[in-house]
Amino acid sequence: MAMLTQAVQGAGQGTRGPSQEYMLLDYLQRLSRNSLGGRMAVHLHLSRLRPNNRRDHHIRIAAATFEGIVQNYEGQTFILSTSDIFFICKGASLQDIDTAVMKVRFLFSEDPLAQGDDEEDIHKFCTWYNLENQYDDVLEVAKKLHRERERQSRMSATADPKSMPKKSGRRPIEPEQLGKLEQFLARADMSNLMRRQSICAITPGMPPQPVFQELYISIADLQQTMLPEYDIGVNPWLFQHLTQTLDVRMLSLLMKNDDSSIASSFSINLNVSTILSPHFLTFDSSLKAVARGTVVVELQKIDIFGDMGAYVFARDFLRERGYRICLDGLNHLTIQFIDRERLGLDLLKVVWSPDMADDSAGARLADLKQHVDRCGRARIILCRCDSDEAVRFGQSLGITMFQGRYVDKLLTENRRI
Repeated sequence: MAMLTQAVQGAGQGTRGPSQEYMLLDYLQRLSRNSLGGRMAVHLHLSRLRPNNRRDHHIRIAAATFEGIVQNYEGQTFILSTSDIFFICKGASLQDIDTAVMKVRFLFSEDPLAQGDDEEDIHKFCTWYNLENQYDDVLEVAKKLHRERERQSRMSATADPKSMPKKSGRRPIEPEQLGKLEQFLARADMSNLMRRQSICAITPGMPPQPVFQELYISIADLQQTMLPEYDIGVNPWLFQHLTQTLDVRMLSLLMKNDDSSIASSFSINLNVSTILSPHFLTFDSSLKAVARGTVVVELQKIDIFGDMGAYVFARDFLRERGYRICLDGLNHLTIQFIDRERLGLDLLKVVWSPDMADDSAGARLADLKQHVDRCGRARIILCRCDSDEAVRFGQSLGITMFQGRYVDKLLTENRRI
């Protein structure tokens, strides 16, 4: 457990203290030959992910996936400077380790590296080792990783700072600016930044029928109004902290709201940590019991799978109080990994993209239909529908609920009739 914590805290910290490559090599060299029985190692090649998918918070969450095995099976996790993860344990079943690896693949399922089920595809994502039979191979890999890390460190030490490329555009937000922003948010009237968008049932030949509406605070407008020279989203940890603050402000807005049109039948995006906070309990007590059954709480998949125990606790609480739960942020590639009923989800949001319809052979479309049927056609919302093509494609899969600018346009046109 201590090693996992050390590895997670060390990610992205540069050259302070011994490198993770050195600690991996040292750990392997300290293992005696007679202690190798039952030890397995997995090398996750996350350095092969696209740059936007291997930011520090992605890698930290991936490493935390092995926490249960670390605690129970003498596990050690090393987060390397390249973003690769090296995991070693003793006595865990292959199924337990494979389950953890598959969870990590799911977290990055939108990246080409994590797609495909052939043996070659899986080998590109990770390499397995049985230390009892492959100790020398693993040791050699660790030595190469350590040598490469040392080489990169020497190159960085001798690099000319003036030759480093300069970034353009908005400056990344820093803790000082975030603190000032949060102070402002605590006393500001946020109602002018709250937006709403309807989720509608649409069947061929019939006008759209609103089912509920999503309420959210516009991050783009907030940034433009408050900090136009800064990029709020560039630092994932600061942005995550900001979303928790916005959660609280949204709940406060809803409690003070006197607009009957959003007194029920709405959805809000929340962090799991917010649901488990006193702020949500206060919001919950302000709702009438009949209204809770019309409220949908939307969660992001990385929040659910980042801490499954916290999610399960929050899920059971929400369901007992009558709320519905929606998993947001899925696409046509990730829906296959979701067992909606087992996760206790009422709804799934799948993001539309033209790639969904780009399937000349028809094989992928057949698979997608199968996944939609398995999850429940009436339980899926196709969102970000900006065109008639999106709605027609969703209807071809049996989906009946849609959200997006094109749906807004249909609603507006229908009101004029």
